[in-house]
Amino acid sequence: MNKPVLVYIFLGLGLFLISAGLSFWLFTSLPKSTGIPISPLSASPSPGIRSKLDPSIPRTEICPLNGALFTKQERDVWETRRPLGVMIENSTDSRPQSGLSSADVIYEAVAEGGITRFMAMFYCAASMAGNITIAPVRSARIYFVNLISEYDGLYNHVGGAGNCDDANVDPRAKALCLIRTANIKDLDQFGWAGDFKTCHRMTNRLDHEVAYEHTMACFSEELYKAAAKQKWTNVDAKGISWDKNFISWKFKKAPDKNTGSAARTISYSFWDGMPDYNVSWQYDSASNSYVHSNGGKQSMDLNTEEPLQFSNVVIQFTKEFSTGDVEKHMIYEVIGKGSAIVFMDGVAVDATWSKPTRTSRTIYKDQKGKEITVTPGPLWISILPIGNEVTYN
Repeated sequence: MNKPVLVYIFLGLGLFLISAGLSFWLFTSLPKSTGIPISPLSASPSPGIRSKLDPSIPRTEICPLNGALFTKQERDVWETRRPLGVMIENSTDSRPQSGLSSADVIYEAVAEGGITRFMAMFYCAASMAGNITIAPVRSARIYFVNLISEYDGLYNHVGGAGNCDDANVDPRAKALCLIRTANIKDLDQFGWAGDFKTCHRMTNRLDHEVAYEHTMACFSEELYKAAAKQKWTNVDAKGISWDKNFISWKFKKAPDKNTGSAARTISYSFWDGMPDYNVSWQYDSASNSYVHSNGGKQSMDLNTEEPLQFSNVVIQFTKEFSTGDVEKHMIYEVIGKGSAIVFMDGVAVDATWSKPTRTSRTIYKDQKGKEITVTPGPLWISILPIGNEVTYN
């Protein structure tokens, strides 16, 4: 064989080996497909921040979820919808979260292993806030399903504990089964895998890399569009309004002097030995609200880069127990009754709570049996095990 032919053969073989090696490197290095779209840097919606409405427009419309005042334009929007509950994780790798400051009410409880999770309720404040980035979105738990039932709301999550036929999950913890059998208006991300606009992986949301499970983001306006396709607007497919049986809490018409113990600082923990999930609140008299801290660090919303502030903080004590199933699911009995503490206007009010059925509203009353009138504004509810200590002064 002559020399030029040998040169061409070896040159071709070299190019083939380089190409094969590059292909192998790309295949093994890039994230594996899960059926869930991953966002490129250019595909992320801009953060959702409440639209800058003309400050001269009067705020006369009362939000039925928390009593805050909004404009008629905002009310015109929210009255075409129903409340939206979104499961948002609170592991240290998820912080700071996106979207919490746009919620009207937030529920907090342990999801697993002492790690807490939030269900953020969006309705009034989100009405004209644009396409809010909400992240990271995680899986459903049955006690949160029991709470979303108070609102006949949309429920957004990524999978959850226990289908009806799942032998590894205790029946008392089967959130997905209850969602199906109770006809919850379910916006499970798994239900539309591939719809990039509604939910997708935002691997670039934070300024550092986190594990894949901490990267799911969903978007408020797209969630409402997905709900509308199911005929879940302010009314359902049968024409029944979401608030037909809804009971708003009682709201103060003007600030007053509450009778109760001073509570300018509040602190509590969920599980011993889990300091990253300890909570503290600092009262800010200028805004008449409490500023949230988690694990000793002040919390903020990544969308706004501002601290999380809530007008009311409720501690609701419930029975906690482990199901003992393979997945080690926990249960918090939010149906029933028990004791509570309501913090507002810099004071603490000893209270009770009651919720007779899954769909009934949780009502808070003072020690004389009178329903508590809360301060208009965002409201945070922490579900604590009975016996946990709450300190305040």
